[in-house]
Amino acid sequence: MSLLQITSLLIVLAGAFGAINYLYLRLPAAIGIMVVALTASLVVMGLDAVLPRFGIDDQLRLLISEIDFSEALLEGMLGLLLFAGALHVKLEDLRAEWKVVALMATIGVGLSTVIIGVGFSWITGMPLLVALVFGVIVTPTDPVAVMGVLRAADLQKSLETKIAGESLFNDGVGYVVFLVLVGLAFSHGGDHHSGGGLSDAARLFAQEAFGGAVLGALLGWLTFRVMRRIDDPSLEVLLTLGLAFGGYELAIWLHVSAPIMAVVAGLLIGHTGPKGGMSEATRAHVDSFWTLIDEILNAVLFLLIGFEVFAVAFSGDVLMTGAAAIALALLARLAAVAIPIYALSPFRAFSPGVIPIMTWGGLKGGISVALALSLPDSEWKPLILGATYMIVVFSIIVQGLTVARLATRVGREPELELEP
Repeated sequence: MSLLQITSLLIVLAGAFGAINYLYLRLPAAIGIMVVALTASLVVMGLDAVLPRFGIDDQLRLLISEIDFSEALLEGMLGLLLFAGALHVKLEDLRAEWKVVALMATIGVGLSTVIIGVGFSWITGMPLLVALVFGVIVTPTDPVAVMGVLRAADLQKSLETKIAGESLFNDGVGYVVFLVLVGLAFSHGGDHHSGGGLSDAARLFAQEAFGGAVLGALLGWLTFRVMRRIDDPSLEVLLTLGLAFGGYELAIWLHVSAPIMAVVAGLLIGHTGPKGGMSEATRAHVDSFWTLIDEILNAVLFLLIGFEVFAVAFSGDVLMTGAAAIALALLARLAAVAIPIYALSPFRAFSPGVIPIMTWGGLKGGISVALALSLPDSEWKPLILGATYMIVVFSIIVQGLTVARLATRVGREPELELEP
């Protein structure tokens, strides 16, 4: 199938499954689409087991294999999704919560990676470096999934900023750590800029993380300067689209972190635009356009997550290991949230509701599946992919559908966070 045919099919299915969810399931839109897609996939697999002569399963696996999920997300959709998410996070709100966000996106990512990696190595006998790669794959919270849940949960503003800001930045930091660890764990890392030791790993981390931030700030500032001289809503929307697309591809070409570039550029445009870079009409156009882009890509992404079950080779061992990995991921998430908050407790007071909501609301998503699929072929890849997929499905369906209820029970205080 051609790219246009595949794109058309995905949009048609996303619309159809979205309508089924709206009419019958009434789940949050993205989660409902994924549930319908996953259910349809499992039904097809069941029919193929009963009627193997038709080869339905094989035909669909062949079709899914034509969609390079990893490339489509990591080198296409992710830049737009991160830019759209960052565009709607107010820099003033983020500045008030920057210490918590920074600790969770750095120390929290490191803690979670180590806890999951060491635990997974002990459970499976996997080499520690390879297990650490799995740890960083399932550590980042997915901003796409998180943003959708936040809109439905109606959380207190300070907590919403913490979760949204952390999900945007730990996504980029996690991807950089993934590149470093793949370079150390797989000598034939291929496209992942494989490193030759700790010094190379440190250099790669600095180049990717800081280079991405600098590039995002520079491109965002240049775009803002151009937009200040223009008063044409359609053209200014086009400029932001060019920034998201072109900046992401430029970051990939320069070997700096494209996700961090997209986040920084989005935050800068979202902050400076209303302060002189955009008229009210332009601001409305930009907000509407990127909200629509976010919702469409969100629907397609969750549809693909449901279909990616065809790429996973399930067995009894994979199911048992995946169940253990879910518990391990939740434990690591708790540590990644609790330790930074306790570290800041002497300087500011937090309500007890912060830790459980941020732990349960840290949803995994498409980036984890994409990173697992992008791994070099090895004896451990099927197990990593299977466990990753189970964590993502559990996170989106179980955690995503219950975090609002949890927030109602523990987070509906007049002020979730108490100022000093």
